[in-house]
Amino acid sequence: MIKNIRYKTKIAVIGAGQAGLSAAYHLKRMGLTIGKDFIILDEAPSPGGAWQFRWDSLTLSTINKIHDLPGMSFEETLSTSDTEVQANTAVPHYFELYEKKFALKVYRPVKVDKVYAHHNRFHIDTNNELFSALGIINATGTWENPYIPDYPGAALFQGEQLHTKDFKTADYFMIVVGGGISAIQLLDQISQITTTTWVTRRPPLFREGPFDDMAGHHAVAMVEERVRQGLPPLSVVAVTGLPYTSEIQKMEQRGVLKRFPMFKEITEKGIKWDNGIEQKADVILWNTGFKSSLSHLDAVLPKEVQGGIQMTGRLATMVAKEPRIHLVGYGPSASTIGANRAGSAAARELLSTLLNVGHSPNI
Repeated sequence: MIKNIRYKTKIAVIGAGQAGLSAAYHLKRMGLTIGKDFIILDEAPSPGGAWQFRWDSLTLSTINKIHDLPGMSFEETLSTSDTEVQANTAVPHYFELYEKKFALKVYRPVKVDKVYAHHNRFHIDTNNELFSALGIINATGTWENPYIPDYPGAALFQGEQLHTKDFKTADYFMIVVGGGISAIQLLDQISQITTTTWVTRRPPLFREGPFDDMAGHHAVAMVEERVRQGLPPLSVVAVTGLPYTSEIQKMEQRGVLKRFPMFKEITEKGIKWDNGIEQKADVILWNTGFKSSLSHLDAVLPKEVQGGIQMTGRLATMVAKEPRIHLVGYGPSASTIGANRAGSAAARELLSTLLNVGHSPNI
């Protein structure tokens, strides 16, 4: 492709993780042709979405669950039943085979810099090529937008400050900040190698009993209600709590789950609480989550005064004030199973919207 030539298509799918691939699969099933009718753009250098960047110690036994993409199971792509296989190799391998099986050509690495409206089309400027589309299915997830709160004294700290995204190994005394599932998993692994201090903003809420379909439906409904009102989505843990697993019981027995409240400030050597007590550390690991990676859509994405985006549609993937944009992997669809269902709904509803405003299904 040559820069400054703008390539026209009908629908642009931005992101080729679980949600993006699911949406692309359903668009193709509805008879659309890749290239002429829709394109898939992905910033990553190879298949796998954010999974290819996860830490090596994250194995299939420690992740929640890889939900099958439509039409092809994850299990059939594994060469072994060993649950200690690294997730950052097994899942990208699955995505790669999926793209090949369904001939889902992904343009990569292509970073979308900005999207803006021009006449009745969205212009999509990337680091390499220029595109335009009538509608957008955005599936960029959150991996590229890690959140670290601004704390007094952060610039003074002489050790390392890392986010979950940056974590690779642990060899030094570490303060683990955060009460989510990733924080617990990393706390478990790191505490078996070095000394840890666990800090959270609020006391963690552990959930006993299975997280069954009813509990899952309730959690999704709570998040969906917020985004339909234009409120920012809550984190998964804020809605579901932490599962009280056998691994967590073992952590309790080892004394790892002694939780401290958030500190007042960061010092040169560590952290300090309100009562003046200090804790030294070599590393502060911020497991403080991610926010939706949507900055490339700033010019076309209507924001609400509450700080969120008002969503509508069957599964709350459609932007209420701009129905030609669907966000999959946002709000209630920010899970592997939710992303699958959202991909299907977004593909069908967006195509219906374009037909209703007079655009032919054949460009």
